[in-house]
Amino acid sequence: MTLQLNDLTPLLNDHEGWSVEHLEQSLVIRNEDGIEAFLAIAGEQILVEVILFSQAAVKDVTGLNDTILRSHQMFPLSTIGLNMFNTESYYVAFGSLSSQSKEESVVIEVATLFRNVEAFVELYQEYL
Repeated sequence: MTLQLNDLTPLLNDHEGWSVEHLEQSLVIRNEDGIEAFLAIAGEQILVEVILFSQAAVKDVTGLNDTILRSHQMFPLSTIGLNMFNTESYYVAFGSLSSQSKEESVVIEVATLFRNVEAFVELYQEYL
């Protein structure tokens, strides 16, 4: 069975400390620390993404990028990339899984991403 946003809304909303809101063709999942994860389903893939910080806030982009490439594999189920929002580049942490995944796998992906975001920001703080 292919998961849909309507399938995931009650599941994610029932997780302690999370609230879920529909935003057009995605879900916004907020944890108790105020971190927002955006979840979208596109064909065979579910993508969950959190904005970390703008590239403009980085003092040493080359140094940060080198550190990210050497350290991101320490964090399970999450990767870091750059995305454009309103003509500005932002570092984002994201995870992806199959839209055929079990519901529990989606919960694990989101929970892990929330944990990893805090660790990413702490690890890369010296570059901000």
